Amino acid sequence: MRARPPLRAGIALALAAVVAAGGCDRKARLAEQAAAQAAAAEEAAKQGEAAFEAALADGNWALAKAQGDVLLAQYPQTQAAARVEPKLAEVAAKAQAQREQARLAALWSYQSEPVQGGNQLSASIYAKENVDVDGSGPSPVRLIFRDHPSWGKSSYLVLQKGDFDCYGGCRVKVVADGKAHNLRASRPKTDEAIAMFIDDRAALWKLATTSKVLEVAIPTKDVGKRTATFETGGLDPSKLPGW
Repeated sequence: MRARPPLRAGIALALAAVVAAGGCDRKARLAEQAAAQAAAAEEAAKQGEAAFEAALADGNWALAKAQGDVLLAQYPQTQAAARVEPKLAEVAAKAQAQREQARLAALWSYQSEPVQGGNQLSASIYAKENVDVDGSGPSPVRLIFRDHPSWGKSSYLVLQKGDFDCYGGCRVKVVADGKAHNLRASRPKTDEAIAMFIDDRAALWKLATTSKVLEVAIPTKDVGKRTATFETGGLDPSKLPGW
């Protein structure tokens, strides 16, 4: 007859079995928790991906980039992040272009003013940087396109101070995106003129609507020619439909 194991040994074996079972249960619980967390992350990431795709469909590249950045930062290991990440470089470039276009558009001011015979429409933009036109220091220079019901269409430059040297008419060099053009201009017959008309208004309008940057060589009375640079890429031609 086999001898029974000592009681202490039996208890030890029982405890070991309990510990082993507990360890297995703990691993199982941890695995379940990890799986639940991964599933929750995937679900949240899918919602972020849906918001990203909705912004893309709307053409809102800045919002799409923001949604994509948040998704990759919060849920980088998800399948949704793996689908979105390859698209982000192109989205970021388009978002930057969208911001730049909005900046350029904001440089223009449009007015519709009731006058005798109808409405006067105008589009105007200030030079990128102030220009010293009389030796007293830089001051604003503005380019204006106007459509008046009685006077018709006109384009002209306006100084805050100083005078133009275009007596009897002159030619003004306009560089549009690096390509030079010589346009006819004229100074009003007054003692002091802070405005100078670009008589080739149709040509200037075409350059303004098709170019990102216009550089205009201004003939000044006091300091010779000075260049005014206009970032024209945001001009909205629909604001002056008659042009």
